[in-house]
Amino acid sequence: MNESRLSDLARLPPEPVDRLTHPFGRFLRIETLGGMVLLVAALIAFVLSNSPWAHTFAEFWESPVGLRFGTFEFVRSLREWINDALMTGFFFLVAVELKRELVLGELSNPRIAALSIAGALGGMIMPAALYLLLQAGQAGGAGWGTVMATDTAFVIGCLALLGRRVPPVLGVFMLSLAIVDDIGAILVVAIGYSEQIAWLPVAFAVVCIICIATLARIGVRSMHAYFAMGVLVWLAIDASGIHATIAGVILGLLTPARRWVSDERLYAILDEVVAHPDAAADSGDTKDRETLQVAATAARETLPPVERLEIALHPWVSFVVMPVFALANAGLPIAFTGLEVSLTTTIFLAFVVGKPAGILTFCWLAVRMGIAARAPGLSWGVLAGGSVLGGIGFTMALFIAGRAFDQHLIDSAKAGIFAASIVSGALGVALLAWVSRSGSRC
Repeated sequence: MNESRLSDLARLPPEPVDRLTHPFGRFLRIETLGGMVLLVAALIAFVLSNSPWAHTFAEFWESPVGLRFGTFEFVRSLREWINDALMTGFFFLVAVELKRELVLGELSNPRIAALSIAGALGGMIMPAALYLLLQAGQAGGAGWGTVMATDTAFVIGCLALLGRRVPPVLGVFMLSLAIVDDIGAILVVAIGYSEQIAWLPVAFAVVCIICIATLARIGVRSMHAYFAMGVLVWLAIDASGIHATIAGVILGLLTPARRWVSDERLYAILDEVVAHPDAAADSGDTKDRETLQVAATAARETLPPVERLEIALHPWVSFVVMPVFALANAGLPIAFTGLEVSLTTTIFLAFVVGKPAGILTFCWLAVRMGIAARAPGLSWGVLAGGSVLGGIGFTMALFIAGRAFDQHLIDSAKAGIFAASIVSGALGVALLAWVSRSGSRC
C-alpha cells in the first residue's frame, strides 16, 4: 500500500456535509468574530428600537413564556428568561475558562495570575468608588455595580484590529482580567441586587452541589447526570431569591480540570487496537469492537472536562447566547430630553477614567509589592492601552443595569454604557497603535 493511501486511511472518512461543516467550524473558532456578531446584534436592536416597529419590538421581549398547571405557574417574560436562564450558560463558560486558566493555562503561574487578579480588582473597585462619589444622594446611587465589568468579546475584537502590533501576552492578560471581573460582577449581582433570600432553597442547592462534587469524586462521567443536577441547582437558587446565574459560576468552578486518561494509557490502548485489526464484523460483541469502544472513550477522555466543555459551548455562547442577549437588552430609543444627564455622565466617567486608572494603579501596586510580575513583552505602555480598553463594559454592564435601575433610569444608563464603550474602544486602539509604532515605554 503506497504512502498516499496510508495517509488517507489515517484520517476520518470524508462526508459531503463536511464541505459545509468544516469551513463553518473554522469560522466559529475565530473568537474575534464573536465580537463582530455581538456588535451587529446590538446595532440591530438600536435600529429597531428607533424604528416604526419599536413598540412591537419592545413588546416581543416582554411576551410571557413558561408553564402553567392549574394553580401552579412558572412564567416570565422572554427577556427575563434570556437574562436569568440563557445567561447562566455564559457565566458557566466564564467560570470554566477561569478554572482552565488557573489549573492548565497562563494563570497557573501564581505571580502572573496575581497581576490579572490585581488589575481586575482595581478595575472593579475604583470605577465603583468614583460612581458612588458622583452619584451620592442621587436617584442612580444604587447602580454602582454597573461599572465594574469588562466586555470580553469587544476587547478581544479591538485587539484583533491591531493584529501583530500588540504582543499576544496582552490578549492573555485582558482575557484573564475580563474573566475575573465577570466573576466578580456576578457575585455583586448575587449579593447586592438579589431579593430577600429564602434559606430552604439555598440549603437544597448546597446539597445538590455536594452531590455533584461527590459524583465527580467517585468517578461518574455521565454528562446527563451532571446536567440534571445542574438544573436542580439553578431552580433552587432561582427560588431562593439569589440571582440564578450564580449557578453557572458555581457549576463551572466545580468542573474537573484534570484529564482521566493519560497519554501513556492512551497509547497503550491504541496499541491494543493495532494488535486486534480484524473489525470486519458490523455487529456483535467481539473483542475487536470492545477494544475500539475503549479506544474511543480513551481518546475523548484525554482532554480534561473543562477543555471539552469549553470547545463545545464556546461557539454557542459567542454566536447565539450573547447576540440574543444584545437583541433583548441593547435597544435604546433616541430621546435625549428624557435622559438623566448626571447618571449618564457618571457611568461614562467611571468606565473611561475610573476603569483604566484602577487597573493600572492596582497592577503597579502588585508589582511594586512583589506580589505580581509582568509577563515578558507586557510593558507599562502596552498595559496602559489594554487598561483603556477595559472601559468597554457593554454586555455585563447592560446585564447589571437591568437589575440595578428602575425603568425610568435604564435608558440613561444605557446611553452612558454605549458612549463609554465606544470612546474606550477608540482610545484604547489608538493608544496601543501609538505605543507599538513608537516603541514607547511608560
